[in-house]
Amino acid sequence: MAQQQQSLSDYAEYEHFVVTQGPAPFVAHVEINRPTKLNAFHEAMWHELRAVFGKLSTDPDVRAVVLSGAGDRAFTAGLDVTAASEGGVLASADAQDLDPARKATRLRRYIADFQECISAVEKCEKPVVCVMHGIAIGLAIDISCCADIRVCAKDTRFAVKEVDIGLAADIGTLARLPKVVGSQSWVKDVCLTARDFGAHEALAVGFVSQVHESKAAALAAAFKTAGLLATKSPVAVQGTKELLNHSRDHTVEDNLRYTGVWNAAALQTKDVPAALLSGLQKKKPTFEKL
Repeated sequence: MAQQQQSLSDYAEYEHFVVTQGPAPFVAHVEINRPTKLNAFHEAMWHELRAVFGKLSTDPDVRAVVLSGAGDRAFTAGLDVTAASEGGVLASADAQDLDPARKATRLRRYIADFQECISAVEKCEKPVVCVMHGIAIGLAIDISCCADIRVCAKDTRFAVKEVDIGLAADIGTLARLPKVVGSQSWVKDVCLTARDFGAHEALAVGFVSQVHESKAAALAAAFKTAGLLATKSPVAVQGTKELLNHSRDHTVEDNLRYTGVWNAAALQTKDVPAALLSGLQKKKPTFEKL
């Protein structure tokens, strides 16, 4: 997969994420790049994550994204608790002198900013395929729940770890995981106990859609899926992601109305006749950048 190593020059500025060209056209590969620390996140990293996915969202040369973690040991071990304790919002010197209401206001803003950074993966207009391996705990669940498609290696060890450090998960897992997985009993089991669960349990409940023998095999499968997505009409793919996410968060009636408004514009694309004509001519269609 030598093509994966081709850097995308517009993304070279990031310190903690490596963005390269995937093996198929219009596919970007984003790697969390802190393997010596198990890809654990400190504050600068989640701000970079927002910047990376904000740029990918509007990049006309990208139609699908694969997200993975560098190294052999972890997708991400979650929050770097050492960094958080030394430099977080509650660790600042002046925070100790604030009254409870002012301290709470500062912390609420901090949490909202953190949530927004992680939500950038979900808000990215392009479909995101998340590949997990090794350790995938805490923030790994928040991030992967924001992806559109999740695959993993069979060695992946998952956990919603926040109750073990004395808090309720607050960056998205408790909002999204119940909508990703159909069983409230299972969701409450793993969130309340913080127990580990493996790849095959994640597959059985629908948290991931594929399990592979190794990280390399999982990446290969993700690139295959992303490559297929990138051959489709970007108008259709990006519209489908938007409408599915809207459906998850709204009633059927609201979604039907929104879909009608959306497609009143989107159906005017040249991609529809191009796709229909290609089908009749039995040739592969090509689509303009969006």
